[in-house]
Amino acid sequence: MGHRALVAYRRPDRLYDLRYSHWGGEEINLGDRISAETPLADGEIDADLLADSIARERILTNYLDPCVHEALYLVTPGDDYDVAPFRVCWLEWGDGRNGGRGAIVGIDGDVADRRVRTWFRAIKTTLVDIIEMGALSRRAAQAYLEARVCEDENGTVYTYGDDEDEPARDDGSYTPTPDRWREDGVGRGRGRDGGELGDEEDGDPR
Repeated sequence: MGHRALVAYRRPDRLYDLRYSHWGGEEINLGDRISAETPLADGEIDADLLADSIARERILTNYLDPCVHEALYLVTPGDDYDVAPFRVCWLEWGDGRNGGRGAIVGIDGDVADRRVRTWFRAIKTTLVDIIEMGALSRRAAQAYLEARVCEDENGTVYTYGDDEDEPARDDGSYTPTPDRWREDGVGRGRGRDGGELGDEEDGDPR
């Protein structure tokens, strides 16, 4: 089982080194135990690198599987190990179809985390019932779910495993909105001190 989390450490060259935590997604407070003295949270984060030198845009699409991971942590060692935690939301249903559509929601503390998790579980369960009753198509339900996550919780939507070189198929399935990261206006996470994550002094986003 486990509650898997992905932990991304920002390097001086603005790329990221990725590590894995088997229980880091159970609660959203793993970041409280990451510091200069305990960069791996006293062993809660694997010492072995999962991947290195990864561009920020590839973290979501290539490594953060929304079916597997429950949380994402962006760590900035150069800023006193500031940690920005995100809850991962799976925007699909477990019926064997493509499960790669997800979203991340910036979280500011345990209370906010419980609220977001309860809210998302409730709205997704309600949509399942509405689909089964035939009152809403699956495509419309997924579009509604994605819109609510973006508009209500400033979520950042993405497609895991998306092959940009593969031509789009016109098969009548749901066509999601384009992937956008936080500075594009979909969502801006907050660090440990509550400040917004986004552009740094040199204009480069974290």
